[in-house]
Amino acid sequence: MVSKVLIANRGEIALRIMRACRDLDLPCVLVYSEVDRESLPVRLADETVCIGPSQSAKSYLSVPNIISAALITQCDAIHPGYGFLSEDRYFAEICGEYNLTFIGPSADSIARVANKASARKEMAAAGLPIVLGSEGSLTTLEEAQIAAAEIGYPVILKASAGGGGRGMRVARNEKELAQCFQVARAEARAAFGDDEVYIERYLTRPRHVEVQVLGDRHGNLVFLAERECSIQRRYQKIIEEAPCDFIDEATRWRLGEAAVRGARALSFSSAGTLEFLVDDSGDFYFMEMNARVQVEHGITELVTGVDIVKEQICVAAGERLSMTQQQVVASGHAIECRVTAETGADFRPATGTVEELLLPGGPGVRVDTHLYRGYRVPAHYDSLIAKIMVHGRDREEAIMRMRRALAETTIEGVANTLPYLRTVLDDTVFRTGEAHTDYAPMAS
Repeated sequence: MVSKVLIANRGEIALRIMRACRDLDLPCVLVYSEVDRESLPVRLADETVCIGPSQSAKSYLSVPNIISAALITQCDAIHPGYGFLSEDRYFAEICGEYNLTFIGPSADSIARVANKASARKEMAAAGLPIVLGSEGSLTTLEEAQIAAAEIGYPVILKASAGGGGRGMRVARNEKELAQCFQVARAEARAAFGDDEVYIERYLTRPRHVEVQVLGDRHGNLVFLAERECSIQRRYQKIIEEAPCDFIDEATRWRLGEAAVRGARALSFSSAGTLEFLVDDSGDFYFMEMNARVQVEHGITELVTGVDIVKEQICVAAGERLSMTQQQVVASGHAIECRVTAETGADFRPATGTVEELLLPGGPGVRVDTHLYRGYRVPAHYDSLIAKIMVHGRDREEAIMRMRRALAETTIEGVANTLPYLRTVLDDTVFRTGEAHTDYAPMAS
């Protein structure tokens, strides 16, 4: 059982976890860095502990500080949210050593999908289709050239230890491969402390589709509505939808069943997401698995009515999933827009004090944010400042509601991507549902 939860994160996801705990009548403690002392989650928390200075390595990534905070406040569980320590197998193991329940999958499950090259092998062994690629990680240019010659150009280099677009480079010929190999390794090293990369055949104009899975410790696994995540900039998702409007029901079930099969091969429990590339023929290929709650989990909640964060907590406490696969029913269509603190044309991270804040409302609108008027957006962390989500009877109604929601939203004092998101929502390619991963409208 779980009696008190430490929230080891910040921003909107910390607030989201706090709300789930309160819905469960479960006491919780929030940790924070010195620069987050005046953040909204800290202001709303019942109990807080400062765990260090602004640098992540000395606060949100400091395992000793977080474990100490849990012990001194008599917590018996830790929810890591996403990012930071959420997919750190060693953190999960250390929690166990101190009799703290890690609200997430087992350390073994995390380890088996942490390295993207190894995860491909795991999923291939489980029967999931994968894109043709290298057998494992590559350490020299010569190895990369041999692998690329066997696979056939174009190819894409990917960081073995991470995601989010860092360490990713497309090469259309041997010359481009030589130019980007060391760059990709350097980016991977800087982002993840590991410079291993692997190669895959580069699919032109695919769709990026992910499937949400939930599992418990009793062997029960379900998949929830898939999400369309093709609207990206620099391999970073900016708009997500659920479910995918372009796939048929047969493909939807094949995707879901493949995701569950992959998760079952890992004896997976908690919330996780398997990501796929889908081509124009409807064929799909496993790409990677994220062993944590996703930023975009909210739109799946909107179409299924399942509280994913509450399920995470209850599963970690040893309970069974609250639904079977037959009870999972997706209704309508949902869209999420990620609002980030970035400048307009070049999308550089921005900081500043929120001088004016108006958030949208009305039928079918949900906003997850940690902003308030007078809040100083720090420069030390991820630039996400709000998630605007809408739900409608179908995609057309959801688009109209999102256009309304974005038009009602005002965030002044810190540069943000609201103008860009409005441009995308008005773009014909997006509105007709024809956008692939290469879609990139210009900022206005």
